[in-house]
Amino acid sequence: MSFTDSTDSGSDRPVSVLWGCELSSARSSCTFRVTEDWHCEQQLVLRTVCLGEAARDEFHVLEVVAEDGDSRAPVPLATLKPSVLPSASLAGVELTPPVTFRLRAGSGPLFVSGQHVSIMDLTSDEEDEEEEEEAAEEAPRKPPKGSGAQKGSTAKKRKREKEEEPNSLAPAGPPPAKGRGAGRGRKAAAKK
Repeated sequence: MSFTDSTDSGSDRPVSVLWGCELSSARSSCTFRVTEDWHCEQQLVLRTVCLGEAARDEFHVLEVVAEDGDSRAPVPLATLKPSVLPSASLAGVELTPPVTFRLRAGSGPLFVSGQHVSIMDLTSDEEDEEEEEEAAEEAPRKPPKGSGAQKGSTAKKRKREKEEEPNSLAPAGPPPAKGRGAGRGRKAAAKK
């Protein structure tokens, strides 16, 4: 049984399918693979690992072997025991296929569950670039606020341009006054 979840966000469309496997003494390994004809980003996002009701009271060790290049060192993910820790959350574990899960110790059954996530690109890069160029050409260009659209004398325009120029050497205003109540937003008391 699998469930799919998809959201449409522009050109990328994530598709999520529920995934799981059972490991036991009869079947001690399971490999998650994707077909070569899928030309999109693939990930396996793990959620939980738990023991079945028929599991003996012994340590069950789950390990994963990521098959990326020459390095194939197994990494233990969880150690479970029915009387102590019958299940564990594997939140944040995201693996790129192909990945092999093995029951290193114990007789099982041990269940691994997660989501197979595919991000499908619905448009090509060339189409995206063309659409961006067309949108830039079609968009009307508006003059910036406060520019030539206002009526006024030439002196006012020069003054405005001078104010807009950044001058890091000149102080922004007069230095703050020292004394009682200065800089706190209070008005000075009237003298009698």
